Amino acid sequence: MNPHGGVVPPETDAEPSGLLLGSTGAEASASVSWPVLLRHRVQRRALASSRYRWWVLVALLAGLFALNFTFTVFVVALPTVKREFHTNFSVLTWVSTGPLLAFGLAAPIFGKAGDIFGHRRLYLLGLLGAMVAAIATALAPDVWLLLLARSLDGVQGAATGTASMALILEMFSPEDRVKAMGWWSMVGAGGPVVGVTLGSPIIQYFGWRTLFWTQLVFLVLSFMVVALVLPAHGRRSVPERPGTPEAGRWQGMDWIGSWSLSGAVTGAMLAISVGPVLGWESPLVVASGAVTVASVALFVHRERTSAHPLIPPGYFRRRNFMFPMGTRAFVMFAYFGAFFLFPLLMEQSYGWSVTEVGLVSIARPLVFAVSSPFAGFLALRVGERVSAAAGAAAVVASMVIFAGLGASPPMAVVVLALCLSGLGMGVSMPPTSSTQANEVDPGQFGVMSAAQQLATQIGEVAGIQVLITVQESLVRSSGLSHVHHGLVLLPTFRTAFWIGAAVSLVGVVCALFMRPMPRAAVSGGR
Repeated sequence: MNPHGGVVPPETDAEPSGLLLGSTGAEASASVSWPVLLRHRVQRRALASSRYRWWVLVALLAGLFALNFTFTVFVVALPTVKREFHTNFSVLTWVSTGPLLAFGLAAPIFGKAGDIFGHRRLYLLGLLGAMVAAIATALAPDVWLLLLARSLDGVQGAATGTASMALILEMFSPEDRVKAMGWWSMVGAGGPVVGVTLGSPIIQYFGWRTLFWTQLVFLVLSFMVVALVLPAHGRRSVPERPGTPEAGRWQGMDWIGSWSLSGAVTGAMLAISVGPVLGWESPLVVASGAVTVASVALFVHRERTSAHPLIPPGYFRRRNFMFPMGTRAFVMFAYFGAFFLFPLLMEQSYGWSVTEVGLVSIARPLVFAVSSPFAGFLALRVGERVSAAAGAAAVVASMVIFAGLGASPPMAVVVLALCLSGLGMGVSMPPTSSTQANEVDPGQFGVMSAAQQLATQIGEVAGIQVLITVQESLVRSSGLSHVHHGLVLLPTFRTAFWIGAAVSLVGVVCALFMRPMPRAAVSGGR
């Protein structure tokens, strides 16, 4: 442990300037380029600072903002993209679905690779991949190359997402991780809000392609900051002897476990995504389901028999490994299902304009972002289990309010429901992240981060598809397909929101099953 509370691997103490840059300062200045000299000088000064871990956090959050600020605002440009490429919205939905599937495919592999080769290296490679994706998106000549570019963005998201969380968990001591994850959640939720504010005028006056050139500038600046500040080392989950070649470390990769988990997650998300469109009995959905079942069986067998499993089987028997993921998945189901359902409810049932819905909807991610840092400090006082359960309960309350809206709901009630949803996410996410992190060995933070984010994305995709499919099915079964506006559609939305409330209630139950972490025990390391 370093004096600032984080973990400093032995390599840090073994890299004085003389060893890094030559046996003498003269040799260093003669043989090493100025960018390398600058990086080592900045890192030496940063390491000497009592606030070093917070500088690392700020650097990582800068990268996270550059990566996610286009997430929401690009949806605003889809009508323009549709006209430019002469396509339809069914094809353009893959702008969102494609990255999710790519993330699910790549996350297990990148999580393990980061544990072996170092999360700093993986994070920087992810930022480079994000630059390529931004350039490819801005230059896309047709819709298919656009979809390919956005899918590449999902691949880099798997690299940067798993690596950034793992780096934060490495730098902060167990008792402080919940505070750090609060700031991480704040930028994760607040980035898209800022993106809407900054990106909408860019799209309106300069075109949607300019949005990604702007992102490229942010990414380049973030890459420079991260490369300068982050230590040039990475934790290794597989011990290595001095001088071990890179190829030797690949032996620690559980390829069968990684690919089988990737296949299971990707198959499940693909089936959930296309099932409502093609029908649950379509060949693609049936094949995706079969791939999911076969991949799960192979993954379980592999993890039980492998000498170097992707995820040690014992973790699946630990309450504080499994139940935090359950809480995140079930709460995300309700949050994102309602995220897509709310605009339809207000526009179709109550006749709100798109502008009105957009302005009011900002309350949800804004409260999410603002509450996350405070939630981290709150968890230190009341405990991670209480915080996670309270956050999930706030999401349940939000769903119940939406389900109970009458014929003319007051604006204050609608805003309250949105704020409770955002508050629930902000309060529940940091403690679930830190609780699961404190349950695993530090050398497996990358795999843990990947598992947690996969559970999150499965919840997102399932919530969106299930709740919207339920609402549309009720419209058809009630003979209301010809009705596009009116209070007669309100009962179809109520049922969907009640389902969201029931699922998020399961998230509360999962949170209550988390094992409390006394602060003395946490500060001890486990």
